[in-house]
Amino acid sequence: MADSSEPDRIGIRAVSELTGLSIDTLRWYEREGLLPLVERGPGGRRRYSPAAIRFIRLVQALRRTGMSVDDVRAFVRMGSGLEWHDRRTALLERRAAAIEQQIGQLRQDLAVVREKIAHHRDLKRRGLDCEDEIGTAAPGALPPGEAGPRTT
Repeated sequence: MADSSEPDRIGIRAVSELTGLSIDTLRWYEREGLLPLVERGPGGRRRYSPAAIRFIRLVQALRRTGMSVDDVRAFVRMGSGLEWHDRRTALLERRAAAIEQQIGQLRQDLAVVREKIAHHRDLKRRGLDCEDEIGTAAPGALPPGEAGPRTT
């Protein structure tokens, strides 16, 4: 429950529930310098503002996309204020480009997995097991639709 003097601040347990991060992870993020906005209320308890929660969600997104802890920490340490906007924006633009690349790769991977699902369904429809098909293939041959290693 929020303190009456801090009506928009919430405790770590509520933040954990909102973000899906464990209390231990939130504390670790703070120790690692990934959360610059954690305030302390009476008794030293963590009190998170709406801005801190938005920042935690940004950190979660950056980490889920593969951004390293060191890069997130560097982003946090850039500080705030107009003089940092260009550097922060550039870092986020690079991350967005990396995410776009990941999405493209994931789409390709999804197509391969879906093709394999269709292939397995076809095998089942024909009453064949994967091993049956492998056993009847020519030595070194790959199942239909699978490319071998590239040669140059």
